Amino acid sequence: MMDEGKLAPGLYLVATPIGNLEDITLRALRVLRSADRIACEDTRQTQKLLNHFSITTPTTSLHEHNEAARTPELLAALQAGERIAVVSDAGMPGISDPGMHLAAAALKAGIAVYPVPGANAALTALVASGAPAERFLFFGFLPSKAGERRTALERLRKQTADRLTVIFYEAPHRIVETLGDLAAVWGEEAQVVLARELTKVHEEFLRGTVAEVRAALAERDRVRGEMVLLLDAVPEAKAAVAESVSERVAALAREEGLDERDALKRIARERGISKSDAYRELQRERGKR
Repeated sequence: MMDEGKLAPGLYLVATPIGNLEDITLRALRVLRSADRIACEDTRQTQKLLNHFSITTPTTSLHEHNEAARTPELLAALQAGERIAVVSDAGMPGISDPGMHLAAAALKAGIAVYPVPGANAALTALVASGAPAERFLFFGFLPSKAGERRTALERLRKQTADRLTVIFYEAPHRIVETLGDLAAVWGEEAQVVLARELTKVHEEFLRGTVAEVRAALAERDRVRGEMVLLLDAVPEAKAAVAESVSERVAALAREEGLDERDALKRIARERGISKSDAYRELQRERGKR
């Protein structure tokens, strides 16, 4: 364990601000000042933080493209008794950021690894989202290619047996397309929360259905900022119970002017079933009246 005096030799995974510089903890500042060196996702980005807090510790790069190659060098320094801090550009190292390859190698080599907790975009968005937080799944970044992204979402839906909140990271230039894929796979009425620019001046939360949030973003000239997207993932069976096919047909006719044929196509796509299955369910529901 690390005491309150000099840092013990080892690797320190240090959380840094996700927006507001006051996100950083007192312990993180002490570790960054006391370490022998700081391994950074981007040395230029970290240097801004270090300059703000008058920290002069030497830095070295450690990003997704060089982490594997840089690990032996850093392991040798750790085995020689160095104290190395690892930081990403924002948040906790290893959470969709570099750091875990080095940490795993250090542990395998018998080197102590110390977490220095702090800000994390996924959890920050979750606790302020209003989405269910009892059970959640951190997915991270979806694939950037449209076909692979749709496949990943379809697989996720099939694997979701119980209601939970799924947390994604997404880039601003892809967010509208991603919401379109969510609508196709989970349905336009699925509830989502989009958290943008967390802990920054222009922090924003958009809450509503996939269709509502997508429409709100599509109206903007440009969508900016780091984004966390939260989906209230309801399993297919439970989603079907929430609204019958006949109710959904009526809603689509009322809200979007769709005829029955087009409404059934939409419903089949939303629920991952065939159009004939949707039609049979509609007839079954009508037969009960």
